[in-house]
Amino acid sequence: MLLAFSVSPTTTDDPDGSVSAAVARAIKVVRDSGLPNETTSMFTTLEGEWDEVMAVVKEATMAVAEVSPRVALVMKADIRPGWDGQLTAKVDRVNAILDAEG
Repeated sequence: MLLAFSVSPTTTDDPDGSVSAAVARAIKVVRDSGLPNETTSMFTTLEGEWDEVMAVVKEATMAVAEVSPRVALVMKADIRPGWDGQLTAKVDRVNAILDAEG
């Protein structure tokens, strides 16, 4: 499965409202997991089996909860058993179509 998620504190002491330090805690959990992943400005996407992906999301959420009394979590999943390597393959397929169209 591919699972895109965003986790952040709903409160921050940072004067400019930044939540980057708390989000970095979650991203460290993801990167330490060893699962294929990609982080963009709004979401982090993981690839793996249901239980392992959900365990990482839970641990990342708890890492943010350690520094905030309230946490927001958004998830979107593509559940397609038997398919691996889709973190990049899905993008490659779209790019191939666009390249063919010139």
